[in-house]
Amino acid sequence: MEKRKVTMKGKELTVRGPKLSIGQKAPDFRLVDNQFNPKTLADFGAKVKLLSIVPSLDTGVCDAQTRRFNEELSKLEGAVVITVSVDLPFAQSRWCGNAGLNEAITLSDHYDVSFGEAYGVLIEEMRLLARAVLVLDQDNIIRYTEYLEEVASHPNYEAALEAVRALL
Repeated sequence: MEKRKVTMKGKELTVRGPKLSIGQKAPDFRLVDNQFNPKTLADFGAKVKLLSIVPSLDTGVCDAQTRRFNEELSKLEGAVVITVSVDLPFAQSRWCGNAGLNEAITLSDHYDVSFGEAYGVLIEEMRLLARAVLVLDQDNIIRYTEYLEEVASHPNYEAALEAVRALL
């Protein structure tokens, strides 16, 4: 299994799994929604998908990232934001309610962290996901990636949003 280093507030951590590349077909996944229903990539059909991958919705940067992408892309027809973390579905549901984002799609990789390994974002030491943003076209081909080297940093919101807009 491929491994690389990232930092979280300066502390070095090991991330397991391959960094995915632009032009590559996105791996399918099996995650659970806030009601513990299984979800796969196919469940989102032929929409442009922004995968917003975060360590935990209960942190400031993750909260801001999830809010920003959902607020910006909820206005666009044909696009969907899928936020993935290892937070339990109960916590994701609570966060959505508290944030007033009941329509936000939050999916959990808590069961077996197979998404984290397939997408190259599983932090071994913490069993959390490293911060990343991927944009997939209607055929699930990766058209944009940002894997953050410092997990506590914000992603490049404008670049990711522009990648989505360019595909619509």
